[in-house]
Amino acid sequence: MAAEAKVSTSPPSARRSLGETLRTVLGPVLQLLVFIVGSALLLGLIVIVLALLQSGARPDLLSRVLTILPQVIIDGLVRGFLFATIALGYTMVYGVLEFINFAHGEIFMVGGVVGAYVGLFLDQAGVLDNFNPFLFVVIVVLAGATVSGLLAMTVERVAYRPLRNAPKLVPLISAIGVSLILQDVARLFMTNVPGSEPLGFNARYNTADFGPVITLFTMPLGERDIPVILSPKDLVFIIVAVFMLVGLNYIVNATKLGKAIRATAQDMSTASLMGIDVNRIIALTFLIGGALGGAAGALFGLRVGAVNPYLGLIPGLKAFTAAVLGGIGNITGAMVGGIVLGFLEAFVAAYLSLFTSGAFSGAAYADIAAFSILILILIFRPSGLLGEATTQKV
Repeated sequence: MAAEAKVSTSPPSARRSLGETLRTVLGPVLQLLVFIVGSALLLGLIVIVLALLQSGARPDLLSRVLTILPQVIIDGLVRGFLFATIALGYTMVYGVLEFINFAHGEIFMVGGVVGAYVGLFLDQAGVLDNFNPFLFVVIVVLAGATVSGLLAMTVERVAYRPLRNAPKLVPLISAIGVSLILQDVARLFMTNVPGSEPLGFNARYNTADFGPVITLFTMPLGERDIPVILSPKDLVFIIVAVFMLVGLNYIVNATKLGKAIRATAQDMSTASLMGIDVNRIIALTFLIGGALGGAAGALFGLRVGAVNPYLGLIPGLKAFTAAVLGGIGNITGAMVGGIVLGFLEAFVAAYLSLFTSGAFSGAAYADIAAFSILILILIFRPSGLLGEATTQKV
């Protein structure tokens, strides 16, 4: 009877375990989807209302707003996933050590430089033109993630671990120093490498042929039809970013390593007493965060077609803004903050010039919007959008 009871109760337990895993891994993804739809609808409604308010003086404004709206949403989604993948590195390190790794933007830059070197090597070998584009993506992402992850782990060992018990300002200053060092080292390798052809300061990112842009549909504007397009590179960026976000959720919420990371984040001393190798867990946290940043850098370089030693400065600061917006130390919050910030930037860049009749360039003021949001969040909601909604930091 005991054996029968044991057999009969095992499958429900297994099913509950599987259900719990799916809930913890896919739950944040569904939450992210809600914010994607909500942000797009809210911002779309705002610009429509603004267009209606000006419709008396400018009768064609509403049709112009609606015509470019789908393209703006797509651009905001791509920007948002970029910020989200970088912000995850910030939020993981903060969740464990409670300090901001301001060198993470340069870790992102290194991933882009590594991807550019891979493209240069394949181009010099004469195989890039006929190279499978999806295999090319896999190679540059793995190369950028590996180098950046190992570099982040090295930085933690050399620059942060000796300062772990120092006042919080000390490792912050160390992070800024590491950031400057990585910029100069990258500039050295890109412009002056003995015995090989350098990339150059503003290096071209050689890529395989991804084919023409994808026309999703067209929007009528007067006598013209405006195509709503999606670049294959943008599509690849979104798909890879989603896989990275889902994979990170699985690692953190459904594996022994993730449990150790969460235990270390909650109480480092107690985790050490319970047998967790805290130094190893922190090093692996940097490895994972750096790998995500490096993969994002490789994809970003692939998308824009160029890299330079200062590539990570502005995206890194914006990703930090996204992490604060979503709730620093909260993985789902980093994703949400990145998506929301991406949509806000895209809408400002597209519509500011339109609503002001060209008096202000939207692209020039998109950065101002991003950092204004950071200031407002720090003033009115320092914990971020999801800072109080969850007790799990990492």
